[in-house]
Amino acid sequence: MLVADFDVVRDTVLAVIQGLTEFLPVSSSAHLILPSELLGWEDQGLNFDVALHFGSLIAVLLYYRKDLLQLGGAMLRQMTQRQDSPESRLSWHLVLATIPAAIVGKLFEHQVETTFRSVHVIVVTTLFYGVLLGIADRTAKQNRGLHELTWRTSLMIGLAQMLALVPGTSRSGITMTAALFSNLKRADAARFSFLMSIPIIGGGAVLKLVELLRLPDVNWSELGFAALVAGVTAYLCIHYFLKLITNFSFMPFVIYRVLLGLALLAIVGF
Repeated sequence: MLVADFDVVRDTVLAVIQGLTEFLPVSSSAHLILPSELLGWEDQGLNFDVALHFGSLIAVLLYYRKDLLQLGGAMLRQMTQRQDSPESRLSWHLVLATIPAAIVGKLFEHQVETTFRSVHVIVVTTLFYGVLLGIADRTAKQNRGLHELTWRTSLMIGLAQMLALVPGTSRSGITMTAALFSNLKRADAARFSFLMSIPIIGGGAVLKLVELLRLPDVNWSELGFAALVAGVTAYLCIHYFLKLITNFSFMPFVIYRVLLGLALLAIVGF
């Protein structure tokens, strides 16, 4: 069905998938394969990708707006007035955890987008890191809060985030896995993962926007629609995901990832 000058059904499906899988530990790359394999949809390209990431970015900024103001104010007071606090320390932990993926992503952007963007790689990473999340969820003590973070723990989570440059890994999934192995509580692992996603998603979106502005004939109505759908979906996803893991475990997502990986394997073969 066509409305205006873009396909509303297709764009809605893709935006909802991106909005959900950006923050759930299930891999957005694996899910975006399904429409192309099952329905024959072509890659929407850079324009659409930029819109989806901006939608996700706005969602997480809005959801954590109070936290970000507190963390930013605490960091500023620590820098200007030497007022140390749990919030200022958490801010610096987030900075440290962001650095590894930002550096490696910039240095190896081309290789990641070409060499590793394979359906078979996505199948393997979806399965392997799904099982790893299950092991972390079952074996970790999960008895520490965010204000008990050490610099070593933050660095380990940041190094884990580098693995998410390989499609199928899931940025949120691998960072939550590393946080669980560091004995963070489930809700704190998720909160740290979501907060550290902001500079990564934001930086990537800005860089892609620069490329987008150089392109002719951009369909801004389609991009605005996609960003809105992805943003609303991502906001609701964060809200209900945090409620879910407060009362339950990550195991439903582990089982889902394994089933998804097996389904992809059946579709594309090996």
